[in-house]
Amino acid sequence: MYRSLATDADTRELVVPDVLRHQADRRARLRAAGGAVAVALVVGGVMIGGQVVAVPSPKPVPPPAGTPTFPSPPVAPTPDATAVSPSPPAPPTTAGRSPGTTPASPRVTSAAPPRTPTSIPDRAFFALAPANRTGIAPEFRDLDALPGLCGARIPSETVVQRRTRLLIYKLPQNPGAGYVPDGTYAHSITIYRSGRADDVLKELRQAVRDCPVQKRPGGDPPSRSTQRLLADSGYGDESVLFEIRSPGQDVNGDPTGVEDVRLVRAIRIGDVVTILWEQGWENTSSQRAQVDADSRRAVAAIRAWLD
Repeated sequence: MYRSLATDADTRELVVPDVLRHQADRRARLRAAGGAVAVALVVGGVMIGGQVVAVPSPKPVPPPAGTPTFPSPPVAPTPDATAVSPSPPAPPTTAGRSPGTTPASPRVTSAAPPRTPTSIPDRAFFALAPANRTGIAPEFRDLDALPGLCGARIPSETVVQRRTRLLIYKLPQNPGAGYVPDGTYAHSITIYRSGRADDVLKELRQAVRDCPVQKRPGGDPPSRSTQRLLADSGYGDESVLFEIRSPGQDVNGDPTGVEDVRLVRAIRIGDVVTILWEQGWENTSSQRAQVDADSRRAVAAIRAWLD
């Protein structure tokens, strides 16, 4: 085996060192080039994959050659939307309400119109203040609700019901029971058909204006009375106040030389009209403060009844 190997080696020519180094350098360059090619292939594959995943937006096509170009006009700034139409403020949240819970819509209710009564109870009439009581109980009678005003007739076809009473009173500064009273009311309450009570007060105002002077019945010779409207407000929905002035007469019809003054006030509360006609007592005149106080009591009693 050794002889065969020696014979085979002697037949082959050894490569000189320079050729051997050249071949080794060549193999090294080939290996470096192959590695660089592999890295380039890897990088190229990554770049191609990224382009497939995120395709860039197409570039605008340039105008054909020879087409003139002009600068674009300036674009006006877009106004802030909140400055043009501001959003409505968020509704306030209610304490204790869960987030996201829609509040219930408020219930819209309309007040029912007041009902027109059909009868008048005793409690609709006011009671005198203790200092004005004489011990004489009020008495319901069929009395005139208003004095005559030159024959004017306030329409009665719209009346639903009317009640009238005679009420005797005294002034607070005078003694109580057993003494002469100071005044008398013909006090009435009338229910009118719905929407007609205000017409009654209009006609009453006009009747007073149309009758500034009239002959007074009775007496020899007959006397005259004068009527005029007085400013009035603050009673019920509306009111009418007027006075009647006439020469005073005693129980025998003889002149006393003193002028008698009578006050009449009509007050409307809805479809109800109450009238206080102060008629005095033995040549006494009406006291405005007393009539005002009793008018307020009359309104309070009717409102309590209607409520």
